[in-house]
Amino acid sequence: MASLVGSEIQGPNGEDWRVPVSELESRLEKLSIALQENSLPGVFVQHPVDLYYFTGGRQNATLFVPARGTKASIEGGGDGPVLFVRRSISRAIYEAGNDNSPFEILPFPRMKNLVEILQKRGVTNSPALQFGEIPANFLQRFTNVLSVLGKCEDATDLIHKIREIKSAWEVEQMEKSATIQAKMFDAVEDKLSEGVSELELVASAEQVSRREGFGGNIQMRRYPLQCDRGVIVSGRAGGIPSFFDSAIGGAGPHPLAGMGSGFNKVKANEPILVDLVHVHRGYVVDKTRMFSVGKLSQEWHDRLEHMLEVSEIVVSSLAKGEDCSMAWEKGSQLAYQLGYEDNLMGMKPDQSQFLGHSVGLQLDESPVVAKGFNRPLPVGGTMAIEPKVVYEEGSIGLEDTWIKTSEEMVCLTRLEGGEERFILEV
Repeated sequence: MASLVGSEIQGPNGEDWRVPVSELESRLEKLSIALQENSLPGVFVQHPVDLYYFTGGRQNATLFVPARGTKASIEGGGDGPVLFVRRSISRAIYEAGNDNSPFEILPFPRMKNLVEILQKRGVTNSPALQFGEIPANFLQRFTNVLSVLGKCEDATDLIHKIREIKSAWEVEQMEKSATIQAKMFDAVEDKLSEGVSELELVASAEQVSRREGFGGNIQMRRYPLQCDRGVIVSGRAGGIPSFFDSAIGGAGPHPLAGMGSGFNKVKANEPILVDLVHVHRGYVVDKTRMFSVGKLSQEWHDRLEHMLEVSEIVVSSLAKGEDCSMAWEKGSQLAYQLGYEDNLMGMKPDQSQFLGHSVGLQLDESPVVAKGFNRPLPVGGTMAIEPKVVYEEGSIGLEDTWIKTSEEMVCLTRLEGGEERFILEV
């Protein structure tokens, strides 16, 4: 088997962009404890994003993690977690830290031998699966094979909740992502002129993002959503709805890519909404600012000021530790009182019913500032807060990514020093 020494896979200037082994160790420990607390004997982690989170790589593989204290756990005298890899095992070894890997890495066995191998590792009950993440036929295959060990439970929500709380290392990646994202906005400003198309503006931002290491995909949790990392809509295009559950739709370049930027050209004195996502080493930051060629009317300025007020009340509510549903109630009611009931987060009947969404390795993580999320944003949670209003003649709003600390909400996407510009009129 060919081995990897690291020079083949590296970040810019030879940087080691692997997830630190200490991070993987911490995450696996949290998972094993959570399994024990939820009376689950173990779990098969199979979703690509979660494999990256727990193993440091995105291979064609299945990670088995036993609950703390079970016979399969190291504490219980077993062999502990193991990554069964179909492809590529050499890369899985390297990305997990080589000899420092906190789990075993083995070739994926034949399915008919899987249960026997698990039993030799001390497994006596069927591991939980990710019912909320995996295709039905894939799940059926594993539940059938594992049925001799009992019923497979669902560990989807358990894993999601572990990922809600970001470590210091994860926050550092998001801070770096925000720095790169600011350069993307600068590139849009440099390119902006009357007659330029939305797609040309997006291309200028994407060049920066790609050059700085963007991997090509925005990971999303909710099926069947897909997302571009740059949504720039100008004038009337900002009022076009789409399949995407967000305030802003946009024409898109063609029906299969029917959201975001299209061939619409910028006109003078119209609002240009620039919503850019950057992903640094897997970690998302989301931000929206407004641009125009020439001056916007006072009416548009007033609308943005009102959305700033809505953002502030949502941030304040979350900072106090209030439930996300309460933050939605306060923010939406303020917007309605200001006259935006028919335009907040879209126009009827295409309005989205949220004001903020958690972010991390995926764009649409939990919790969400919306009805039904009757729990607070946890300390260490990261959230994009994005009140926007939409009209036939365009849209306007703002968005920033925040982290909840034990004392306050800290913005990751606003510039340090100087006055933050939410509208740039060139």
